[in-house]
Amino acid sequence: MRYKKKLKLIVIAAIVLLILSVSIIVGSSYLNHQYLMDKEKENYPAPGNLVDVNNDGNKVHVYAQGEGNKTLVFMSGLGTSSPLYDFKVLYKNLAQDNRIIVVERAGYGWSDITSTPRDIDTILEETRKSLILSEEEPPYILVPHSIAGLEALYWATLYPEEVETIIGLDPLVPGYYQQTKEKPSFSYIITILARTGLMREQPDVFSENFPAMKKGHLTEYDAKVAKTIFYRRVHTENMREEGAMLPVNSHIVKEQGIPEIPFHAFISSENENIYWEKTITSYVNATGGEYFILDAGHYIHLDEPDLIPEKVRTLIKT
Repeated sequence: MRYKKKLKLIVIAAIVLLILSVSIIVGSSYLNHQYLMDKEKENYPAPGNLVDVNNDGNKVHVYAQGEGNKTLVFMSGLGTSSPLYDFKVLYKNLAQDNRIIVVERAGYGWSDITSTPRDIDTILEETRKSLILSEEEPPYILVPHSIAGLEALYWATLYPEEVETIIGLDPLVPGYYQQTKEKPSFSYIITILARTGLMREQPDVFSENFPAMKKGHLTEYDAKVAKTIFYRRVHTENMREEGAMLPVNSHIVKEQGIPEIPFHAFISSENENIYWEKTITSYVNATGGEYFILDAGHYIHLDEPDLIPEKVRTLIKT
């Protein structure tokens, strides 16, 4: 009996010791993560304008470059930690003869994480207001990637005078969700690793999970900065809520109907779901736009960084 009692005490002590050890490791990692984030924000400040769209202290980052008669607004896909560096391979080309703008939604890039809801109306108004506060006037040519296709279509139906045309990069359209009921998922394990800073202990996590880096489109300096943003902008609360709101937001956009402006799209051939290409081309045809099916992945602009700017210029001229 004494032996069993001692064994039980040893097991309990081992469990308590394990819990304490894990708590110390996680707690130390979290505190170090907070310290490093503060230093990184100080060392690499936002290169564009930080504007307070809701008068609550939370700011949205708007980056602009180039001059021209046309203003292109780049809008990122769900979960892209740094839209600025994700789109750079495109806008550095197009900025030679156009005004280009990258709007980083709340919880992305240098923009703050906000408590405002992620319904499509709030997201759109924050984007529009961020441009107004940055003194970037319409009309705009919207260039949305993935889920931002919903916001672009909604924008064009509600404020047609502000949108000249839409040029989507493998953009999501509401018909796709209605056909598939697919919802994006976020791993709780990855979220915990990101929040606690334990993700920093994985040496290749950035190079393997940030598409622009994986495709070799970042300079050494850009990669250094984008890596710091990656560590603080993986699976943010705003991203998770955007994913959860997809069914509602998709329905709202669908109810608005087809916009009365040209909707063009570059479409990935690698999506195995037959409805992806079908729903996008349906929207394109309904607006009299053009579509291009490319042998590329979902981050289509990273696979075709030369072809897409060339085609975009042609579409703009037409």
